[in-house]
Amino acid sequence: MRIAFVGKGGSGKTTLSALFAQHLARSSAPVVAIDADINQHLGTALGLDEDEVREVVPLSTRLGEIKEYLRGDNPRIASADAMVKTTPPGRGSRLLRPVGPDPVHARHVRDIDGVRLMTTGVFAEEDLGVACYHSKLGAVELYLNHLVDGPGEYVVVDMTAGADSFASGLFTRFDMTFLVAEPTRKGVSVYRQYKDHAAEFGVPLAVVGNKVTSEDDRLFLKEHVGGDLLACFGHSDWVRAREQGRHTGDLEPEHRLALEELRTAVDLRTKDWEKFQRQAIEFHLRNARAWADRATGQDLSTQVDPGFQHGPAALSEPLTAVTTVSN
Repeated sequence: MRIAFVGKGGSGKTTLSALFAQHLARSSAPVVAIDADINQHLGTALGLDEDEVREVVPLSTRLGEIKEYLRGDNPRIASADAMVKTTPPGRGSRLLRPVGPDPVHARHVRDIDGVRLMTTGVFAEEDLGVACYHSKLGAVELYLNHLVDGPGEYVVVDMTAGADSFASGLFTRFDMTFLVAEPTRKGVSVYRQYKDHAAEFGVPLAVVGNKVTSEDDRLFLKEHVGGDLLACFGHSDWVRAREQGRHTGDLEPEHRLALEELRTAVDLRTKDWEKFQRQAIEFHLRNARAWADRATGQDLSTQVDPGFQHGPAALSEPLTAVTTVSN
């Protein structure tokens, strides 16, 4: 299952992404956590110091190598240069497994107590005025397009703030989207933006209240998001201690219970590979017409393989439930 955490800047989505990934990993579930925010803080939220975070090789720094590997011997993709962020896999493409032995994970993963961290990379000085952050998110979209996650495997993505993910088809790559909202008018404004787009494309959306300190706060969120409110988190002394570098004690029971509510909601989802591939093709054709054909000088609609069936059927062996993590 693929899970996105979204919300406005400062809502606490990075903290909740880390807590949820760690909650899953404690049950020995295979977990990949991807930092796709323009502010790269997921690594530190998971417990790394700044020097250790810098040692993680960002996906965006080796995008050409990733494309070359993923295209495999797909005859519809002449070269890595012809691949764009929305290029869907086809027969001959190399697919990825969350715990698979492949160069993408081998080069870009840092294991943190069972959570396999990957990053997109920071928005650097050389990017100013010549690029947008979506160019770095392209690596995540390619990764998810070529990923086959099986039963009991999880990918948790800390997305960039606001509604920026709607600038591409990335928002359709998830089985569940958790929108983190504070109990304020600004806090629920991103929810209104997401709700309509999510409904249009059948993207499951649930609201996670954060910084909820009273029943009035909870009722405020309930009034504005209704039945989409799934769980609420309040102040955590344990989280604050970790933010200050003190790694003692345990997360409060009420917060562990809220995390389990999130997991239950995810586990109740049914994987729909046919829909996943259909939407991948839809957004690829949109991008091809809008800019990618001109950028590559090719007709990228020819990259679509109508005979390709994504999911377990595309692998040489059927997927089975995984209960342990390879470290």
